[in-house]
Amino acid sequence: MSITVEAKDDRLQVRLNAEAKTVLQRAANYRHKTVSQFVLATALAEAEKVIRENEAVALSAADWKVFYDALSNPSAPNAALRKAFAKYQKSAG
Repeated sequence: MSITVEAKDDRLQVRLNAEAKTVLQRAANYRHKTVSQFVLATALAEAEKVIRENEAVALSAADWKVFYDALSNPSAPNAALRKAFAKYQKSAG
């Protein structure tokens, strides 16, 4: 099994006061990581959480049924949709 090592070319600099550095160092020590490793892992976990909260859609069971039914049995295209599709086809070539 081969392990691919990525080059770390990007750098993030953060200015902080001594108290903040001490707190981060203490937390990193508890995780047996360097401050850089701790800050990166924690920031990435939080970033992924924020992305999930803003990009994922959670539906109730009733809403899921309505959504699924709409996908499974779509309505016939109306005049506005047919017109928009014709306009798209014309512009797309």
